[in-house]
Amino acid sequence: MQLTHTQTVAPFHTLADKKLLLVFIATIAVADYLIFQQAPGLNLFLFSLSLTSAILMTARRPPSGIKAATCLGISALAAAPLLETPSVTGVIFAMTAVVSIALFCTNLLPKTPMAVPLTLLRFIPLVPLRLPHLCRRYVVSHSGKPIFGTTLTSFAGWLLPLGMGLVFLLLFTVANPLIAMGLHNIDLSLLIDLFDITRIGFWLLAAIGISAILRPRLIRKIRHHITETPQVSRQSTGFLDHTALLRCLWVFNLLFAMQTTLDVLYLWGGAELPAGMSHAEYAHRGAYPLVATALLAAAFVLIAMRRGGPGDSSRLIRVLVIAWILQNVLLCLSSILRLDLYVQTYSLTGLRMAAGIWIGLVAVGLVFILLRIALRRSNEWLISMNVATLLTVLYLCAFFDFSGFIARFNADNSAEVSQLGTPLDLYYLNSLGPSAIPAIDIYVAKVPGHDWRHEMAKRMRDRLATRFAMRSLDWRSWNYRDHRIANYIRSTALIEQ
Repeated sequence: MQLTHTQTVAPFHTLADKKLLLVFIATIAVADYLIFQQAPGLNLFLFSLSLTSAILMTARRPPSGIKAATCLGISALAAAPLLETPSVTGVIFAMTAVVSIALFCTNLLPKTPMAVPLTLLRFIPLVPLRLPHLCRRYVVSHSGKPIFGTTLTSFAGWLLPLGMGLVFLLLFTVANPLIAMGLHNIDLSLLIDLFDITRIGFWLLAAIGISAILRPRLIRKIRHHITETPQVSRQSTGFLDHTALLRCLWVFNLLFAMQTTLDVLYLWGGAELPAGMSHAEYAHRGAYPLVATALLAAAFVLIAMRRGGPGDSSRLIRVLVIAWILQNVLLCLSSILRLDLYVQTYSLTGLRMAAGIWIGLVAVGLVFILLRIALRRSNEWLISMNVATLLTVLYLCAFFDFSGFIARFNADNSAEVSQLGTPLDLYYLNSLGPSAIPAIDIYVAKVPGHDWRHEMAKRMRDRLATRFAMRSLDWRSWNYRDHRIANYIRSTALIEQ
């Protein structure tokens, strides 16, 4: 494991080094104030902007005003999901933007967007090593010798003055009751809190992350020395030669055609299933395995259509691959329909909604494979397009209240409200948290007051509202989703009064 730039241990004595140290300490203090023992919320958004500001202030070559403003804007846009609600996805986007800006300010960010994911992976393993490296530089004096001897000599010069001053202070305390009262009233709890072991651990973790971001390094790429060897015809040898690839594609296309035909008959056409099997069961048993099948098919296509492989030069193989990919896209659409049928029968859950999004992403990935073959792009282009699509979907999902949507969907489509669906699972609704309160109100309004489900839903609603009221009200924990829920609860309370 090596850094991108080999450096000798040099002492910190320039103005820039002192500025770096001050910003480093100040950023740890900001992290302590905003995050330590605080519920996540607005504080995470503000801290990501603080990290970006620290990077811009300590850059070896400070960016221009326009570039600095652009970096802050990108950081704010990436961290915007944290304003909606704190989430792992929001933190990942915010930190990805911060790290990218840090690499940009140190000229380590590649110019081609397709190389950025690999660069970020080269940054992560060195995060724990940056703090020891910087500390080693700080404990070297201007002359290159350790500073411990100089520090101890300077401290020894203060031992006599401080010792005698303490003796005099004790004597004054005995002689003067005002001094004694003043010392007695000094509150040392803040000092004790500062040296709490948990807080010190937080400082250490913050220092590790901040040091890696202020002075980022990358693992050096491994260069393989390629020796010239006689070229062997790939058409006739290898694990997946031309003949084997053709046979695989014929078999795969026939199998997928059979599956597609069955789905057209029973899912799209509504044909009657064998006795003892419902459409919901048929849909449920196929949704997830078909997604795995599509992923395996995508992997096989990447291997078959590699540059210089047998599929790269054969027109018949290209036609069979394209036909197979189209069948996989139909398979994904079939999986979405299966999921929809299952949801109609057994209601919506977070896992089923995630599965629908995942199936859609797989279908888009298969379309990108088609474009890669048609446009003769590289696998790097394909991976970059899929990563960009995934990040876009995750970013948009970070703003979406899935719990509230699932609760509202299940309530609106329940047997009690729509007279068509299944009975509402109140226990699952309760597990979705305060976001389910508006959906519970819809349910309560539709269920008769003498029904036991009416009273049960009201008790659950009250418990959720009480739990929500006990959340942290510190401004650092604010987020827009809680703000909306609080306004809704307040407005319904006024209506009831």
